[in-house]
Amino acid sequence: MELPQEIARAIEVLRRGGGVVAFPTDTVYGLGANIFLPRAVERVFELKGRSRHQPLPVLVGGLDQVFRLASLPPQAVALAERFWPGALTLVLAALEAVPELVTAGSGKVAVRQPHHPTPLALIAGLGVPITGTSANLSGHPPARTAEEVRGQMKEKIDLVLEGGPTPGGRESTVVDLTGQAPLVLREGAIPQKEIEKCLGAALEVLR
Repeated sequence: MELPQEIARAIEVLRRGGGVVAFPTDTVYGLGANIFLPRAVERVFELKGRSRHQPLPVLVGGLDQVFRLASLPPQAVALAERFWPGALTLVLAALEAVPELVTAGSGKVAVRQPHHPTPLALIAGLGVPITGTSANLSGHPPARTAEEVRGQMKEKIDLVLEGGPTPGGRESTVVDLTGQAPLVLREGAIPQKEIEKCLGAALEVLR
């Protein structure tokens, strides 16, 4: 866990118009920006070399923030209460409050509450969700250490928070709840069977 002054410094960076911070998460290092500051979100795309047609995942501090971002069907609430904080990403119908740059015009937003104190402290201090894309160049391996972040992105990021090696491992499981039935877009750290057990129904899987 970073020293309090490091977290405070990172929050100040995120409050600026174009501030971007790299930080450790429960999987790999993430690249964070205030989702409501357009220039900051643009810089995330620029830093990664990411296509503007790819939506950015969003990290939240809890369900209370999701209510401001998306329509929440009962199944989403059940899954979040069971698996958050943790490796479950929910794809939901975005509300107008979510910038189109974040959703890439899809009308959907992917949200997750991470199980790591650093991003949770950043979100709590900032008071709004942040982007949660991995802190690496598009097409390159995810960064598991602060050194790997700097190696890929040089000095372009405003601040890289030191947090030691991250566990890496499997990515989050992604469940799309915008259709008539839940759809597993990616089976990751949380097995599909656990999702089905929570919802009490079999799920379709994207093939």
